[in-house]
Amino acid sequence: MAGDVRVQPVARQACAEIRYPAETRRRARTVHRVARRDGRRKLPTIKVVAAAAGVSTSTVSRVFSRPHLLRESTVAHVTEVATRLGYVPHHAARALSTGRLGMIAVVVPDIANPFFPPVIRAAQARASAGGASTVLGDTDEDPAKELDLLVKLQQRTDGVVLVSSRLPEDVVRERGRQGPLVLVNRDVADVPRVLVDSAPGMREAVDHLAALGHRHLAYVSGPTTSWSDEQRRRAVGERAAALGVAVSVLRAHRPDHEEGRAAAGEVLDAGATAAVAFDDALAQGVLAGLAERGVAVPGEVSVIGCDDILAATTYPPLTTVRGRGAEAGRLAVELLLELVDDPDAGRDHRRLLPSSLTCRATTAAPPSSGTRRFDPRGAS
Repeated sequence: MAGDVRVQPVARQACAEIRYPAETRRRARTVHRVARRDGRRKLPTIKVVAAAAGVSTSTVSRVFSRPHLLRESTVAHVTEVATRLGYVPHHAARALSTGRLGMIAVVVPDIANPFFPPVIRAAQARASAGGASTVLGDTDEDPAKELDLLVKLQQRTDGVVLVSSRLPEDVVRERGRQGPLVLVNRDVADVPRVLVDSAPGMREAVDHLAALGHRHLAYVSGPTTSWSDEQRRRAVGERAAALGVAVSVLRAHRPDHEEGRAAAGEVLDAGATAAVAFDDALAQGVLAGLAERGVAVPGEVSVIGCDDILAATTYPPLTTVRGRGAEAGRLAVELLLELVDDPDAGRDHRRLLPSSLTCRATTAAPPSSGTRRFDPRGAS
């Protein structure tokens, strides 16, 4: 490639400089005189370093970003000149002195999903307490975009917290070998992870509906690539089977309000008297879709969500499985900072955070006859 062609001549030139250090010192003194103003020396630019070292600006850039493309002698020479001049690239200031950039990344599949902002906020707070800044990546539920973003961020930050990854397991494991990586809500062996264990809460949800008298449930699925969806769907199915309750598993949905509204029709078509949704965003959409169809909640259909994000502010207030997303974000950053200090620490660390059911106003006994309506204004 063209970039490779330029490397070797520059490297030879740099080696020549090493044989004549007096010339390098002369150039450095010139740089100091030019940069001095009002008794204070300005921080030199990349052009100043390149001139003093007798190399191109692209070579200086490579020394601090991709040194493996250059000869060791070139890297050593340019680094020595840059250090003597006091040059530190803004993105590598801490890396030169501590081996760190002082920056981590948090990557989520959909920033608009209300589950993720509390995770991000908790992660940012913990990173700040540890002296690190945070950059945010949003993959828009696109695995290809997620991989591209992950590769770039692993090169430009100290480490990455990857939340609810949609990537194949082998890809996640391989990226875990490339640098500090901690997963949230994705269970991949040999990669540190923090998991919100939704299964206990989902089993409680089925127990609650069965105790109310429901004999046919619908599970409103989330993304097919979601580890959390697989866990929740399995918990609902296994517990329902143990209780003799039928479950209709509906098609995969993107976890947002509009998809939930569309799923409301699927719940009714399935003949279910209760819906358990992958998350609160879908559940809130189901509530809206049922209302648009004139179906009363919980008088005709009961609805349960998962995550307990804004669930208390819906109408009626949503019964949901409460997770601990914010705590997961905080713990993930704690683990990531440990990995940055010691890459071998906690390589197969696995932390489970429990869940539980929070009952509000969207669940009730199923109607005894097919057309009973519920007027929430008359509820006590």
